Amino acid sequence: MLRAVTNVVIAGLGGQGVITASDVLARAALGAGFDVKKSETHGMSQRGGSVHSDVRFGERVLSPMITPGEADYLVVLDPAEVEPGRYLLGPSGELFTPDQVDARLLPSKRSLNVALLALLSRRLPIAPDAFHAALGESFRPELARVLVRLFDAVRG
Repeated sequence: MLRAVTNVVIAGLGGQGVITASDVLARAALGAGFDVKKSETHGMSQRGGSVHSDVRFGERVLSPMITPGEADYLVVLDPAEVEPGRYLLGPSGELFTPDQVDARLLPSKRSLNVALLALLSRRLPIAPDAFHAALGESFRPELARVLVRLFDAVRG
């Protein structure tokens, strides 16, 4: 059974697409009819420092912040962010890391965020079409088409 609110943390280093990935996830959840709240912690993002974004969605979401130990999912774009972010995961939370993605599928390194969202999407009550629409809203048309194909290939 789906919890009342689903909590997702996306973490990485500045320039890896953390904020873009959280925007896509938030748009997809909104497109699927959920109430959505999102917050970002930029830190030293312009210098390659840690960045994380919280995305919460469900029937009714009151706060954008995820309490440590309550994240259902932690998606990390850089392996160095696994241990610093682990405290955010709940006891039955699930971790998604770059080593779970077949790098041969990536059209570029910059598309890792979309590939990890595709893996995450297997666990979420959001249809692939909502992600396709969110990608279409987030990127220019020719890039969105490439990313939708990547999303579908990784999601399986």
